[in-house]
Amino acid sequence: MMHAILAEPEKRIMKKVSLKISPLMVLLYMIAYIDRQNISFAKLHMVNSLSLSETAFGLGASLFFIGYLLCEVPSNVFLHKLGAKAWFSRIMLTWGGITVLMAFTTNATMFYLLRFLLGAAEAGLYPGLLYYMTRWFPFAHRPRIIGFLIIASLAANLIGAPLNGLLLSIHGVLGFEGWQWIFIGTGIPALLLIVPILFWLPNSPEKANFLTAEEVEWLSTTLKREQDKHQDHSINGVLKTLKDPRVLLLALVLGFISFGAYGLSYWMPTIVKGFGVSDLNNGFINMIPWLMAVVLLIWMTTKPSRTADPVKNIALPMLVAAMGLAASAFFIATPWLSFLCITMVIMAIFSIQPCFWSLTRFLGNTAAATGLAAINSLANLGGFFAQNTVPAVRDLAQSTSAPMYYLACCMAIGSVVTLVTIRYLHKRENNESTGFHPVTGGKGMS
Repeated sequence: MMHAILAEPEKRIMKKVSLKISPLMVLLYMIAYIDRQNISFAKLHMVNSLSLSETAFGLGASLFFIGYLLCEVPSNVFLHKLGAKAWFSRIMLTWGGITVLMAFTTNATMFYLLRFLLGAAEAGLYPGLLYYMTRWFPFAHRPRIIGFLIIASLAANLIGAPLNGLLLSIHGVLGFEGWQWIFIGTGIPALLLIVPILFWLPNSPEKANFLTAEEVEWLSTTLKREQDKHQDHSINGVLKTLKDPRVLLLALVLGFISFGAYGLSYWMPTIVKGFGVSDLNNGFINMIPWLMAVVLLIWMTTKPSRTADPVKNIALPMLVAAMGLAASAFFIATPWLSFLCITMVIMAIFSIQPCFWSLTRFLGNTAAATGLAAINSLANLGGFFAQNTVPAVRDLAQSTSAPMYYLACCMAIGSVVTLVTIRYLHKRENNESTGFHPVTGGKGMS
């Protein structure tokens, strides 16, 4: 009876918070992802327009992740200090403006500079959304919200693929090339989103006019109780957070996931182009894998038990992705079968994150802002290496299938690293729950 009484306010409050907070979070991340993946479509014409090699273009595209790496942790610290409303507005203003400026790139140097600045401008959005989520949702509800964000990224690919294909196909309109229209058309929505952020995004439950005082009290009490139970209070500063082996290992695991995701999404339009389709049809064909992944994620996040097992939900999908990548290369001469394998890979890779971020529950308060940003920023080095090494492998081997074999090997290694990391995290959690100190071998101080 008591459980039923407690469950009713939780259900009511989470429904109110989800309806007010989640849509804007999803929209923010969707626009971010459309802006992030536009480079793979712009590449189809931009390489020739700027007289760049595949390797040189890959370097420019990957400089996004260097700016991202350098600025992500400071960005989340500023978010913690200044609040979501002001900081998310700043992010949208700078990244939307720089995306539009990308349309006026005239040489390789300008391309490299703008890609670096774009990464610096967007830094902090995704980990910022993760940190913002911890201010509103208890643990049991977070995988579903993370699922919404990943669905947003998949929907961005679903929408962005035909959108970019359409923008690429209007070459010559108003004197702009198709690749220029891609940056203009995907940069302006980011600027427009500043208005709803300023009007409708509350900084915290205490400042939300849609919650009663009793609902704010329940939410604050619940979040504090969970934090006291799971948070490792020994991580109480930026430097300690950045040096914690759990943070570094989780960054390595997510780095392998990012490597596969960015390597594949960067190269997939080129693979589909090899099927002999038009730019517009290329965009529509690229919709299929993202749609299938959305369906899988919706199914997974409807029940918390489906995202609870890290071995089944992180390590196994990485292994499936490795096998699918190898199979897509093996069947490259049979386009429909190769594309089916690629679809399986995308479904596997993007099903991971709802479970992955639950492994960070030992982080709290400022450590959460710093730790989540550190994990995500270091992991995005996977995207940097993918966008440099995948085209380099293509140029070296002179083969479309070689990058897929390369990505398959990396994902297979990643699945092994993930298993080791999960084992280590479980051991640390068990030691701390019994008071065993992993360094001294004795009891930790209470």
